Amino acid sequence: MLPIRIDPMRELSTLQREMDDLFRKFFGGGRPEVAGATLPAINTFIKDGMFHLEAELPGVDTDKLDVRVDGHDLVIHGERSVTRKDEKTDYLLQEMQENLFERRLTLPEGVNPDKAHAAYRNGLLEITMPVAKTGTTGRKLTIEGLKQGKESKEIH
Repeated sequence: MLPIRIDPMRELSTLQREMDDLFRKFFGGGRPEVAGATLPAINTFIKDGMFHLEAELPGVDTDKLDVRVDGHDLVIHGERSVTRKDEKTDYLLQEMQENLFERRLTLPEGVNPDKAHAAYRNGLLEITMPVAKTGTTGRKLTIEGLKQGKESKEIH
């Protein structure tokens, strides 16, 4: 019978990763995952009449990144590569993975994708595009059947 090599640090790191995954799945939080692949973290906001999107894409080469508008959706598709991968190395902890990802976000009403601008620097993708005023600012509705003296509530 051949001796079996037991590495307690490797077992401990595997247990820690499994517990982290369990807590993340049970309590939520962290980045969204699809089939074990971590999707890029994204912030979107509108400021000064411009729609802004920021996506964290560390380790993604621009030649493996595709950004497009598909109907009313903005699609970010890419591949994250691990530059140092050695099959002969006995890793104690290995969290960096190669993976394909795709994020699809519905653009807000009034965004003009024809005037979109994208820039990628230091692992951060920034996309901006103008937003036209839609003219819908909301209005106060009168509710039938209210007693005299009560005011209706404003709905936005």
